[in-house]
Amino acid sequence: MHERNSVAELAGILRGELDRYSPGEKLPSSRALVERFHVSPVTVSRALASLAAEGLVRTRPGAGAFRAQPHAAPARAGDTSWQQVALSAETGDDSVPRSVDAGGVLTSLASPPPGVIELSGGYLHPGLQPERALAAALGRAGRRPGAWERPPLEGVDELRSWFAREIGGPAGTVAPSGVLITSGGQSALTTALRALAPPGAPVLVESPTYPGMVAAARASGLRPVPVPVDDRGVRTDLLAEAFRASGARVFVCQPLFQNPTGTVLADDRRREVLRIARAAGAFVIEDDFARRLVHEGAPPLPPTLASQDVDGVVVHVCSLTKFTSPSLRVGALAARGPVLERLRAIQVVDSFFVPRPLQETALELVGAPAWSRHRRAVAAELRTRRETLLAELARELPVLVPDVVAQGGFHIWFRLPDGTDESALAAAALRAGVAVNAGRPFYCAEPPAPHLRLCFAGAAGTAELAEGVRRLRTAYEELSAGR
Repeated sequence: MHERNSVAELAGILRGELDRYSPGEKLPSSRALVERFHVSPVTVSRALASLAAEGLVRTRPGAGAFRAQPHAAPARAGDTSWQQVALSAETGDDSVPRSVDAGGVLTSLASPPPGVIELSGGYLHPGLQPERALAAALGRAGRRPGAWERPPLEGVDELRSWFAREIGGPAGTVAPSGVLITSGGQSALTTALRALAPPGAPVLVESPTYPGMVAAARASGLRPVPVPVDDRGVRTDLLAEAFRASGARVFVCQPLFQNPTGTVLADDRRREVLRIARAAGAFVIEDDFARRLVHEGAPPLPPTLASQDVDGVVVHVCSLTKFTSPSLRVGALAARGPVLERLRAIQVVDSFFVPRPLQETALELVGAPAWSRHRRAVAAELRTRRETLLAELARELPVLVPDVVAQGGFHIWFRLPDGTDESALAAAALRAGVAVNAGRPFYCAEPPAPHLRLCFAGAAGTAELAEGVRRLRTAYEELSAGR
């Protein structure tokens, strides 16, 4: 059983049995719970910690766990209705909304309920994460001289050099001095958006696109303007028109295995994106989130846009998080020219610096022999999962056919038959025991058609993927029968 689910199930069982014990009475020992429920000591420890966080039990090291004393009557709830006025009051330009919609982000971050198969998440399943290598790297990092000292504000020099090589490629076109270490990719995106566009300004985005980027733009007071994507990437003819019509000075794109469509920006369009942006006096934020998620057997990857840009048009964003663990929040920003100082200033004001132990852990990880082994293992497993998902859909739900089958990334984008209520389908799927992403949150304007995004990296394995597709077929049949 998945560790996360078994913890939740054990906590639920123990919660239901608490009435058997008087306040202050000791619960069965951890060893007894391990033997009774056939789970690991770690699962028992985490379940008890969950109940302790709820205030239901107290744990004493060396003594055990005890039922907590009943809570005193809750204090009178205050009246917070005044906050609606304070949070909505506008004293400046009322075209910049102050509310923040994190719905699209929360959908990808939320853990599904126990028993629900996750075909919606944006991270590797724990079984694919390099947990042993991470633990070893963390241990070595903690013993490095100066590991707990304050790091340079721009990041540890060796880590900046590693990212510069990864971004610049064999030609070495990106210098370490042009790299800032960030707390993951989302933080880097937010910093770049705030640095490059003032509140109220338009920002061009691919359509469809990553909901977390749209949320970050809107939270910064920016106005996302969609530019359609086809099977060769962003439509550059429409990109040029969007710059002219909107007056935007920023375009955000994912040239490699775009989320959610999976497209790779064609070579001729790569050149056009840089040319069009330079002519408009605009920046391109290159979100290179999936470069390390390439599948086994894929052709050589195109270089980054940043490595081909000599005029400082591109601000590059990348991260180790999706390829390792959600908690290894280490990424990088790369830029040329005066914009680098603005990026640095915003990051320092917002977060000071990325904790040095985390940076040292990342350095230990990418420098270990386990790093290349992890890359090969993930590449092979992602290819197997992609092919399994497509084969199961062809057998169980042939109405879902992807426009693009990417050889990288963790997701596939499916167009649904016209008239399908994608939100109702996602809800029906959850009732059937599988979590999927409806297409609407990936658009910042009206979507042209209903879509579904299915992710294959967060499932436990191919058997769970197959079962997830069967549950999705059940949901689709239920929805079709109710029309």
